[in-house]
Amino acid sequence: MKVDVWSDIACPWCYIGKRRFEGALAQFPHRESVEVTWHSYQLDPSLPEHYDGTELDYLETRKGMPRERVQQMFDHVTEVAAGEGLAYDFGSVVVANSQRGHELIHFAAGRGRQDEAKEALLSAHFEHGEDIGEVETLVRVGESIGLQGDEIRSALDAGTYTQAVRDDIADARRYGISGVPFFVIDEKYGVSGAQPSEVFGQVLDQAWRESNPLTMVGSPSAQGGDDVACGPDGCAI
Repeated sequence: MKVDVWSDIACPWCYIGKRRFEGALAQFPHRESVEVTWHSYQLDPSLPEHYDGTELDYLETRKGMPRERVQQMFDHVTEVAAGEGLAYDFGSVVVANSQRGHELIHFAAGRGRQDEAKEALLSAHFEHGEDIGEVETLVRVGESIGLQGDEIRSALDAGTYTQAVRDDIADARRYGISGVPFFVIDEKYGVSGAQPSEVFGQVLDQAWRESNPLTMVGSPSAQGGDDVACGPDGCAI
């Protein structure tokens, strides 16, 4: 069963959504048969590689949000994240364009490390104040999950995965995705936002049942009797 997820590294609800989905997947009986693919999405592709200001400054000046409201949002999201075991630190977040970070995730995918790269970048951005727009930061993050630093640097400098990021974003538009995280289960069910783990669990169960329907074999008469089962009114004698 396939699960495709569109999300941005610079999206606080995307990290929370990742944790909640992982919680549901851990309880899913057929989790070994689920293939998860992370797709790129940028909430603000117009951001420069480096923004001269804090996350609060960015949301106030570029999004027109009052500072008091932004701080309330930070406090709320930090509390929700803590409930999922995440230690957000909005005061240290470095505002940067996430394009190259997404390129690193594509690089890692080709080497079987996509989920590790996604996790490491989200943590670096929201928990440790790392600059995800800086090549040296991305090289260090990649090396921390077992990737070769020289190969990462060469791929980023050459823009090897630039088109792959653009293709992901184009696919999101075709699906009608306008916000992230967004989960597509078995190319049939869409789940928008960081829903509770229970919601993800229900969708996984439903998608699995539909793609793996139960086929009845035999019948009571074939077993030598008209009724060899138990029901609400009792069992066959």
